[in-house]
Amino acid sequence: MALTGLQIQKLLPKTNCKECGSNTCLAFAMKLASKKIELSVCPYASEKAIKILGAASEPPVKGIVLGKDKQLKTGEETVLYRHEKTFVNQTIIAININDTDNQEEIDKTITNINEYTLERVGEVLTVEMIALTQKGNDAKQYADLAVKIWKSLNRPLILNSPDIESVSLAAVAIKGSGSVIASATKETVYELKNIAADNGHALAITAPDLDELVSITTQVKKDGFNNLILQFQTLSLAEQFQTNSIARRMALKANFKPLGYPSLKFIKMTDLLESTILAITEMSKYGGICVLPTFDPAQLVSLMTLRLNIYTDPQKPIQVDPKPYPVGEPVKDSPVFLTTNFSLTYFIVSGEIENSGISAWLVVPQCEGMSVLTAWAAGKFSGATIAKAIKEMGLEDMVTTREIIIPGYVSQISGDLEENLPGWTVIVGPQEAGDIESFVKVKFG
Repeated sequence: MALTGLQIQKLLPKTNCKECGSNTCLAFAMKLASKKIELSVCPYASEKAIKILGAASEPPVKGIVLGKDKQLKTGEETVLYRHEKTFVNQTIIAININDTDNQEEIDKTITNINEYTLERVGEVLTVEMIALTQKGNDAKQYADLAVKIWKSLNRPLILNSPDIESVSLAAVAIKGSGSVIASATKETVYELKNIAADNGHALAITAPDLDELVSITTQVKKDGFNNLILQFQTLSLAEQFQTNSIARRMALKANFKPLGYPSLKFIKMTDLLESTILAITEMSKYGGICVLPTFDPAQLVSLMTLRLNIYTDPQKPIQVDPKPYPVGEPVKDSPVFLTTNFSLTYFIVSGEIENSGISAWLVVPQCEGMSVLTAWAAGKFSGATIAKAIKEMGLEDMVTTREIIIPGYVSQISGDLEENLPGWTVIVGPQEAGDIESFVKVKFG
């Protein structure tokens, strides 16, 4: 029977030391109860607590941390479907480089990855990992290239090679990078496990079927190494979908520990459409790390935007801080626009104002991350609440203008807002953000 947070708290030291990352032992106990954290994070857990809670406190999908600073995470998932609660750690996107690629091509890929960023609703998105696949037979060349990529990008690698000597040299050369050693089979897993453990890397285990994979992970965990990733061998889109689903369902619904690890998938299709479809399936069906065959910025935009949508907590809309935002280089008499603090709404509106060619102030009151109509219906975007927010922000001291442009969808609040903001004139703007540019041309010439 699962223990509640209060029952777990009784087994904890109750020091509220915060070394586990939670503010109190009770907060830590609640995370343990919901399997969002492991007991090993508590530095002062007693032998009794370890014995009782131990494996029961592990998340159904083990969390794996990667990178030099251990900030890149995968796993720790607790639900099959996003709407049940939320997905936790988004699919890591990696780009593959072959050691036999032309040196100029390798340098170009490294530069492209280093320079690539995508800003979306206030988040800066990048390629998080690089997979280095060995197709040649020079172990030193492979290790040297791993060092070059690591020093150039300072991002964890996925060492993918059938040759143990090459993997060993590379793993030692980038020791401390928190990388992944891939493609460990039943023949190589024990040697590669020791290499991974000695150099602080995770180990991805592969097998032709789930039965063999379960057998390997069970034994490796029993031997004391649990920093594992599953690398399924699937030959079709349908098999990929089915295998990912079976593994996740077994981990979450049956608490089957041998499949309770994040996964690694190499997308080998070079056709852009086919590789994108496989990557989308991997992200949608629980993929931990997805390795793309080449660097393609158009593909990355699509995949990163989709990933952001999938891994946004449906119960916590992305929000921007409530305050007046400058768009362009506004001065005291620049126009003042109004919108809610839902990130997507804010970035769309601010972008359209910027596209119109004017500088303005964009006032964003606290609306708990709701869109315009939703916030109005919930009473969070009324004349009284907006006026109160404007006064608390000190907007009247920042600007000399006394006109404020509100979204057309809430034109009904104009009278109420003017009553609560004496001396101000409310102008009803367009309903759609896409019409802001034409509105500005008519209004401001």
